[in-house]
Amino acid sequence: MKADPVLEVRNLHKYYTQGTERLHILKGLNLQVQPAERVAVVGLSGSGKSTLLHLLGGLDAADEGDILLAGENIAGLSERQVSQVRNRYLGFIYQFHHLMADFTALENVMMPLLIAGADRTQAADQATELLQRTGLGHRLTHRPAQLSGGERQRVAIARALANRPRCVLADEPTGNLDEKTAAGVNDLMLELSESAGVSFVIVTHNPSLAQRMDRTLRLHNGQLQPEVPAEPGMKDGAP
Repeated sequence: MKADPVLEVRNLHKYYTQGTERLHILKGLNLQVQPAERVAVVGLSGSGKSTLLHLLGGLDAADEGDILLAGENIAGLSERQVSQVRNRYLGFIYQFHHLMADFTALENVMMPLLIAGADRTQAADQATELLQRTGLGHRLTHRPAQLSGGERQRVAIARALANRPRCVLADEPTGNLDEKTAAGVNDLMLELSESAGVSFVIVTHNPSLAQRMDRTLRLHNGQLQPEVPAEPGMKDGAP
């Protein structure tokens, strides 16, 4: 029997006002993400990819449509209720790590657990285990300024997985890293996705990362369309 989607979007619309013009950014968009599925979202700059992630994460409100997280519709919920649902089901990874500068790697990963009500010992144990899995067991007491770019992003990944979310939303997670470091972070995300059974929705301009996802969707003209891989020997659509 097919499992219910971890994330489902139905007829999603989003508008922005620019001067006297009303821009229709997302136009009746639909999406289903299955358990442990990894989905890449690609598209031109300004096409609405980051807007879509903000709506999926309940960080912004849609003008029309429904967003279901683990079957729970966040449309119409209060900001406090959306925060509770988000904390239960979602993790976030951004292009810039957004770690708290005055806290150690361990404390940064503990934070979502403490917010969710875990006691400090439990939070520290879980955070330590995650950092060890990301190869940072020797950097627990280091603050972000003492870590490399790749290490900071590994801490951010551990933090995203701290509450054992059903789905992680990632916005250009390796866009600020050099090619070699980005490849290592991509490997880590894929390994943790498989071992923890977590779904990923990743906005990316990195074609090599998109190719490693279960499927790639292109956001174009307010709609998500399946990306068709180029045929061998073809470049930019030409023979």
